[in-house]
Amino acid sequence: MKEFRLDRLEAERLAHNGAYLRFLRERNMSVGLYALDAGQQDTQRPQRQDVLNFVVSGRASMTVGEETTLVARGSVIYVPAGAPARFHHITEDLRVMVVFSPPEG
Repeated sequence: MKEFRLDRLEAERLAHNGAYLRFLRERNMSVGLYALDAGQQDTQRPQRQDVLNFVVSGRASMTVGEETTLVARGSVIYVPAGAPARFHHITEDLRVMVVFSPPEG
């Protein structure tokens, strides 16, 4: 078993001065914590893997392909491999648990 706490992951992410912290990599998936502050720009590019985004906290809009939706704590958004996707109009600091399958990098 592997156990993680969001407060510890957030502290580790901050210690490394990055918007993204990968904290788990297994044979079939990897998982990370992605952080964007209110007003910040999301510069992600289409991924080679399928991606599941689980919004832990914050508020924003997310566009996947041509579709846009509002996201907030508890939102779960699936993004198929190769699809352009980004968060925008971030009105509250956003923390997103991101699951890649197969694993990234």
